[in-house]
Amino acid sequence: MSSSIAPSPTQDFRTIGLIGLAHGTSHFHHMLLPPLFPLFIRDFGLSYSELGLLVSLFFVISGIGQALAGFLVDRVGARPVLLAALGCFVAASLAAASAHSYTGLMLAAALAGLGNAPFHPADFTILNKRVSAPRLGHAFSVHGISGNLGWALAPVFLIGISTWAGDWRTAYLATALVGVLVLALLLLNRDAIDDREGSWGHEHAAPAPGKAVVSAQLEHPMAFLKLPSVWLCFSFFFWTTAAMSAIQSFASPALSTIYGLPVSVTAFVVTGYMLCGAVGMVIGGFLVARVVRLERTIAAAMSLAVLLLLLTATAWLPAYAAISAAALAGFGTGLAGPSRDMLIKRAAPPGATGRVYGTVYSGLDLGFAVAAPVFGALLDHHHPRGIFYGAAFVLALGIASASLVGLRLARSVRGPAMA
Repeated sequence: MSSSIAPSPTQDFRTIGLIGLAHGTSHFHHMLLPPLFPLFIRDFGLSYSELGLLVSLFFVISGIGQALAGFLVDRVGARPVLLAALGCFVAASLAAASAHSYTGLMLAAALAGLGNAPFHPADFTILNKRVSAPRLGHAFSVHGISGNLGWALAPVFLIGISTWAGDWRTAYLATALVGVLVLALLLLNRDAIDDREGSWGHEHAAPAPGKAVVSAQLEHPMAFLKLPSVWLCFSFFFWTTAAMSAIQSFASPALSTIYGLPVSVTAFVVTGYMLCGAVGMVIGGFLVARVVRLERTIAAAMSLAVLLLLLTATAWLPAYAAISAAALAGFGTGLAGPSRDMLIKRAAPPGATGRVYGTVYSGLDLGFAVAAPVFGALLDHHHPRGIFYGAAFVLALGIASASLVGLRLARSVRGPAMA
């Protein structure tokens, strides 16, 4: 594919679909362990704080690896890094299936974190390189939706197979098979995810607001680290994923304690949250092309999520209405997703996509890593409402970070215009 010719719709859709599948697989493996936490407590006598540390281990490795993977992607290409990451997920599933102690679970968490590390810099490098500008917003939307669907599928898949087989180890053999199948599909279609071909999205469209100002500052491979917008985007991910960590890992037992429902019912609040998020992302993909001040979309959408989480925490609602409110909060965070990814694109200098996305998205991993033991300790100390109050609070901090990013980009556009 020539760099001077925009990709055809068929080429775009093929690339978007394959990267979406890979991203969904990575999010599926985010949830490799949390859905079966109650069984680990039963079989290994673990506390929620110890289980939270498993989540922390996953995201510490993923976060450090993600920042480094951005440089690796820019140097050797996204495709080989992406394929190696899928191999790590297969190894993680096999490690979980053979675990006979907390140490075995730690190995599974570490391998899954290593596999997760390259996904955002690799995915966004391929999308920005191979997808034409008119469809890039929808590519970001599909990318986010697939991630939410991966999160939504994991609890149903793991709990369902564990229940059917009467053994949680069988569920992990099944997740290993999932990884093998996705890896095989990407290998068979490797031409569609070859980032050595194609052209950057900015070559087919007018520069995004602030791009000229940002590009001028890129004088060294590490120069992007001096850009305040990069670190504000990092902080945005830190806060918003701290909230998601609370929902993914601990919303189910918290709802069970607050409202007296069985965990077998509340466990599916994560699935509901992610499915609502996927619906929000579909709508958000259309808003990206129509909204100039993306931070305003993010603020409005996430404010809805904050209100719903606060309402869940109050225990004023009937039990099933509370589960519905917690799940519906996912719509707000999902609606903000495509605007978030486009906001980061506007802050990323051309040619440094892997580095910027790797650095910014490592805030996601750090948010999960720090939040998991904190929220786990809240449950251990019998403060289940703190899961939802805390999630609402850190989401509000994320709104503030996104607003500051948008303000800086708006000023960078006004500055040259007024000169």
